[in-house]
Amino acid sequence: MHAVLNPPPTQLCSAERAAIEPRELRQVLGAFVTGVTVITTLDKQGKAHGLTVNSFSSVSLNPPLILWSQSVTALSHPVFLDAQRFAVNILAEDQIDISRRFSTPGQDKFENLPVQTGLGGVPLIPGCAAYLECTHEARFPGGDHTVFVGRVERIENGLRKSLVFGGGKYLSAQPHELGDSSPDLSIASQAHLHAVRMATPMLAELCYDLNETLALSVWGNCGPTVIRWEQPRDPMPANLRTGVVSQLLTSATGLAFAAYLPRPLTQKMIDTELGSATAASTLAALELQLLQVRADGMARVFANDNFTTVYGQAINAVCAPVFDMQGRMVLGLTVAGPANTLDLSDGARVPMALQAAALKLSRRLGHPG
Repeated sequence: MHAVLNPPPTQLCSAERAAIEPRELRQVLGAFVTGVTVITTLDKQGKAHGLTVNSFSSVSLNPPLILWSQSVTALSHPVFLDAQRFAVNILAEDQIDISRRFSTPGQDKFENLPVQTGLGGVPLIPGCAAYLECTHEARFPGGDHTVFVGRVERIENGLRKSLVFGGGKYLSAQPHELGDSSPDLSIASQAHLHAVRMATPMLAELCYDLNETLALSVWGNCGPTVIRWEQPRDPMPANLRTGVVSQLLTSATGLAFAAYLPRPLTQKMIDTELGSATAASTLAALELQLLQVRADGMARVFANDNFTTVYGQAINAVCAPVFDMQGRMVLGLTVAGPANTLDLSDGARVPMALQAAALKLSRRLGHPG
């Protein structure tokens, strides 16, 4: 007689279904990044209805079919069940306010909103990335949702970058060019361009998580140059401009580049700054400082008042280096904030998170470390 080591398939499936909690499932599904749409229609009285939907998907090219789903408890569900037409407004990246408007219950979503008139009078929201005007092809029950299949009758491409959503937050889509036909990253300019493209969405996400001011910098013709800023929900007063060149020896960003770039690239700038009347460092002291940066894996400055024209106050700042597959530092990720509130001590949340983000980005660029 053989022992049964595994439960029968039907029992296993039943147990798996029972173990899945709706909140957990929502979090897992959030890992799948989607576009954001607003589905619009008219009821029998000619009143406009709409709701934010990210369950939109293509079904078929021939015939042209798409689908989306709606909760059966939604107030507008009876309207969409009865409607013969609807439009899919694919939102552009600057239409977060439209997405929020049509996902907020208990308000007239079209109040003071200019619209265009589509096929059958169905409203179209101006400024979208694209439009699909459809007739209802079929409706299917799908648990606590109804799945609507639409036949596309007219399309329009607004040629704008789409708004995307994932992990419970709005995101900005960026091109990803690595793959089987990845560019030759041995060419420095291509490596830098690709690194910037990869870093931009990560910078925005890190800013959202840390709620601090972040800067993305490259080594430009005049030294460490800020090419992008991300500000927190409550930004500190600051005169933030792209193209700002950081001092090499007195800024966290500059010290990171000085520590990791080949000395021939930085020597002229080092000599200039050490020779200035305001320099408080010697070459020997600088070498010790750069050794410490390399030992820590990041550069930190405390209560720095050299940037009052930018920040309006003394700041703390930390910069973590990003490396390409050849081990070259191609980017600096920097967090800056008021000296009296931004904690950059060993083990503090901000420097640890920044260093982890820089390491993650470096690995995506092919760096083995």
